[in-house]
Amino acid sequence: MSEPTHPGDEAGDDRALVAAVLARAPGAFERLVQQYQGLCWHIVLRMVRNPEDARELCQETFLRVHQYLHQYRHDSALKSWIGQVAYSVAKRHLERKRIPLVENDDDEGRSLAETVGDGFDLEASVGDDQINIRLHAAIAALPPLQRTLLTLYHLEETPIGEISRITGLAEGTIKSHLFRTRKQLRETLESRIGVAV
Repeated sequence: MSEPTHPGDEAGDDRALVAAVLARAPGAFERLVQQYQGLCWHIVLRMVRNPEDARELCQETFLRVHQYLHQYRHDSALKSWIGQVAYSVAKRHLERKRIPLVENDDDEGRSLAETVGDGFDLEASVGDDQINIRLHAAIAALPPLQRTLLTLYHLEETPIGEISRITGLAEGTIKSHLFRTRKQLRETLESRIGVAV
Protein backbone atom coordinates (compact mmCIF):
# COMPACT_ATOMS: atom_id res chain seq x y z
CA MET A 1 0.00 0.00 0.00
CA SER A 2 1.43 3.40 -0.94
CA GLU A 3 1.71 6.20 1.59
CA PRO A 4 -0.03 9.54 1.04
CA THR A 5 2.06 12.14 -0.72
CA HIS A 6 3.43 14.98 1.41
CA PRO A 7 4.77 18.33 0.15
CA GLY A 8 8.30 17.20 1.06
CA ASP A 9 7.92 14.23 -1.29
CA GLU A 10 8.06 16.55 -4.32
CA ALA A 11 11.88 16.54 -4.30
CA GLY A 12 11.87 12.75 -4.18
CA ASP A 13 9.34 12.60 -7.02
CA ASP A 14 11.52 15.00 -9.03
CA ARG A 15 14.60 12.82 -8.46
CA ALA A 16 12.74 9.66 -9.45
CA LEU A 17 11.31 11.24 -12.61
CA VAL A 18 14.66 12.72 -13.66
CA ALA A 19 16.42 9.41 -13.00
CA ALA A 20 13.80 7.58 -15.07
CA VAL A 21 14.17 10.00 -17.98
CA LEU A 22 17.97 9.82 -17.87
CA ALA A 23 17.76 6.01 -17.76
CA ARG A 24 15.50 6.22 -20.86
CA ALA A 25 12.70 4.39 -19.09
CA PRO A 26 9.74 3.93 -21.45
CA GLY A 27 7.23 6.76 -21.09
CA ALA A 28 9.31 8.71 -18.54
CA PHE A 29 9.96 11.76 -20.70
CA GLU A 30 6.32 11.79 -21.80
CA ARG A 31 5.30 11.85 -18.09
CA LEU A 32 7.65 14.79 -17.52
CA VAL A 33 6.17 16.69 -20.47
CA GLN A 34 2.62 15.92 -19.35
CA GLN A 35 3.37 17.07 -15.80
CA TYR A 36 4.97 20.39 -16.79
CA GLN A 37 3.42 21.33 -20.15
CA GLY A 38 0.80 23.56 -18.46
CA LEU A 39 3.49 25.58 -16.68
CA CYS A 40 5.53 25.85 -19.89
CA TRP A 41 2.49 26.96 -21.90
CA HIS A 42 1.52 29.64 -19.35
CA ILE A 43 5.01 31.13 -19.25
CA VAL A 44 5.64 31.05 -22.99
CA LEU A 45 2.19 32.20 -24.11
CA ARG A 46 2.19 35.09 -21.62
CA MET A 47 5.59 36.14 -22.95
CA VAL A 48 4.95 35.88 -26.70
CA ARG A 49 1.12 36.11 -26.96
CA ASN A 50 1.04 34.25 -30.28
CA PRO A 51 -0.34 30.68 -29.86
CA GLU A 52 1.52 29.32 -32.91
CA ASP A 53 4.83 30.77 -31.70
CA ALA A 54 4.04 29.52 -28.19
CA ARG A 55 3.49 25.95 -29.44
CA GLU A 56 6.83 25.96 -31.27
CA LEU A 57 8.62 27.51 -28.29
CA CYS A 58 7.12 24.95 -25.89
CA GLN A 59 8.43 22.20 -28.16
CA GLU A 60 11.81 23.91 -28.16
CA THR A 61 11.66 24.15 -24.37
CA PHE A 62 11.10 20.43 -23.94
CA LEU A 63 13.79 19.62 -26.51
CA ARG A 64 16.19 21.70 -24.40
CA VAL A 65 14.95 20.04 -21.20
CA HIS A 66 15.63 16.64 -22.76
CA GLN A 67 19.05 17.76 -24.04
CA TYR A 68 20.23 19.33 -20.77
CA LEU A 69 18.40 17.32 -18.10
CA HIS A 70 21.67 15.65 -17.15
CA GLN A 71 22.83 19.10 -15.94
CA TYR A 72 19.89 19.51 -13.51
CA ARG A 73 21.38 19.37 -10.00
CA HIS A 74 18.21 19.28 -7.80
CA ASP A 75 19.19 22.55 -6.05
CA SER A 76 15.70 23.88 -6.91
CA ALA A 77 12.40 22.20 -7.75
CA LEU A 78 12.21 20.60 -11.20
CA LYS A 79 9.25 22.92 -11.83
CA SER A 80 11.53 25.94 -11.30
CA TRP A 81 14.22 24.54 -13.56
CA ILE A 82 11.78 23.77 -16.39
CA GLY A 83 10.14 27.18 -15.87
CA GLN A 84 13.58 28.77 -16.19
CA VAL A 85 14.19 26.96 -19.48
CA ALA A 86 10.76 28.05 -20.81
CA TYR A 87 11.36 31.66 -19.72
CA SER A 88 14.81 31.67 -21.33
CA VAL A 89 13.50 30.26 -24.63
CA ALA A 90 10.66 32.80 -24.76
CA LYS A 91 12.97 35.67 -23.79
CA ARG A 92 15.41 34.79 -26.59
CA HIS A 93 12.49 34.68 -29.04
CA LEU A 94 11.42 38.21 -28.00
CA GLU A 95 15.01 39.45 -28.26
CA ARG A 96 15.30 38.04 -31.81
CA LYS A 97 12.08 39.86 -32.73
CA ARG A 98 13.31 43.01 -30.93
CA ILE A 99 10.25 43.09 -28.67
CA PRO A 100 11.07 44.81 -25.35
CA LEU A 101 10.50 42.75 -22.22
CA VAL A 102 9.38 45.68 -20.15
CA GLU A 103 8.27 49.28 -20.57
CA ASN A 104 8.93 52.21 -18.22
CA ASP A 105 11.34 50.22 -16.07
CA ASP A 106 12.15 52.90 -13.50
CA ASP A 107 12.70 52.66 -9.77
CA GLU A 108 9.48 54.44 -8.81
CA GLY A 109 7.47 52.59 -6.21
CA ARG A 110 10.24 50.21 -5.22
CA SER A 111 9.87 50.93 -1.50
CA LEU A 112 6.15 50.21 -1.77
CA ALA A 113 6.78 46.90 -3.49
CA GLU A 114 6.74 45.03 -0.19
CA THR A 115 2.96 45.55 -0.08
CA VAL A 116 2.59 42.67 -2.52
CA GLY A 117 1.50 39.95 -0.13
CA ASP A 118 1.33 36.21 -0.68
CA GLY A 119 -2.38 36.26 0.14
CA PHE A 120 -3.52 38.68 -2.59
CA ASP A 121 -5.88 37.06 -5.11
CA LEU A 122 -6.05 39.19 -8.24
CA GLU A 123 -9.04 37.45 -9.79
CA ALA A 124 -11.02 37.26 -6.54
CA SER A 125 -10.56 41.01 -6.15
CA VAL A 126 -12.85 41.45 -9.17
CA GLY A 127 -15.83 39.12 -8.92
CA ASP A 128 -18.00 40.45 -11.75
CA ASP A 129 -17.66 38.56 -15.07
CA GLN A 130 -17.53 41.74 -17.15
CA ILE A 131 -14.78 43.18 -14.96
CA ASN A 132 -12.92 39.85 -15.18
CA ILE A 133 -13.05 40.00 -18.99
CA ARG A 134 -11.64 43.54 -18.90
CA LEU A 135 -9.01 42.48 -16.37
CA HIS A 136 -7.75 39.70 -18.65
CA ALA A 137 -7.75 42.08 -21.62
CA ALA A 138 -5.72 44.58 -19.56
CA ILE A 139 -3.28 41.81 -18.55
CA ALA A 140 -2.91 40.74 -22.20
CA ALA A 141 -1.97 44.34 -23.11
CA LEU A 142 0.92 44.42 -20.59
CA PRO A 143 4.55 44.10 -21.73
CA PRO A 144 5.83 40.48 -21.74
CA LEU A 145 7.74 40.56 -18.45
CA GLN A 146 4.92 42.08 -16.38
CA ARG A 147 2.39 39.72 -17.98
CA THR A 148 4.55 36.71 -17.16
CA LEU A 149 5.33 37.74 -13.58
CA LEU A 150 1.67 38.46 -12.90
CA THR A 151 0.63 35.10 -14.35
CA LEU A 152 3.24 33.16 -12.40
CA TYR A 153 2.48 34.90 -9.10
CA HIS A 154 -1.27 35.41 -9.12
CA LEU A 155 -2.61 32.75 -11.48
CA GLU A 156 -0.02 29.95 -11.15
CA GLU A 157 0.50 30.83 -7.44
CA THR A 158 4.27 30.49 -7.80
CA PRO A 159 6.17 31.89 -4.78
CA ILE A 160 8.40 34.95 -5.33
CA GLY A 161 11.55 32.92 -4.58
CA GLU A 162 10.67 30.39 -7.26
CA ILE A 163 9.84 33.16 -9.77
CA SER A 164 13.28 34.58 -9.00
CA ARG A 165 14.90 31.23 -9.88
CA ILE A 166 12.83 30.98 -13.08
CA THR A 167 13.53 34.51 -14.34
CA GLY A 168 16.92 35.26 -12.79
CA LEU A 169 15.49 38.53 -11.40
CA ALA A 170 16.06 39.64 -7.80
CA GLU A 171 13.08 39.13 -5.48
CA GLY A 172 12.85 42.89 -4.83
CA THR A 173 12.71 43.57 -8.56
CA ILE A 174 9.90 41.02 -8.97
CA LYS A 175 7.95 42.58 -6.08
CA SER A 176 8.44 46.01 -7.60
CA HIS A 177 7.17 44.85 -10.99
CA LEU A 178 4.17 43.17 -9.38
CA PHE A 179 3.34 46.26 -7.35
CA ARG A 180 3.57 48.60 -10.34
CA THR A 181 1.67 46.22 -12.59
CA ARG A 182 -1.19 45.82 -10.10
CA LYS A 183 -1.30 49.60 -9.71
CA GLN A 184 -1.40 50.02 -13.49
CA LEU A 185 -4.21 47.45 -13.81
CA ARG A 186 -6.21 49.17 -11.06
CA GLU A 187 -5.86 52.53 -12.79
CA THR A 188 -6.81 51.02 -16.15
CA LEU A 189 -9.92 49.33 -14.79
CA GLU A 190 -10.94 52.36 -12.71
CA SER A 191 -10.65 54.66 -15.72
CA ARG A 192 -12.51 52.30 -18.07
CA ILE A 193 -15.36 51.14 -15.87
CA GLY A 194 -15.18 53.28 -12.76
CA VAL A 195 -14.67 50.30 -10.45
CA ALA A 196 -12.02 50.33 -7.75
CA VAL A 197 -10.09 47.06 -7.80
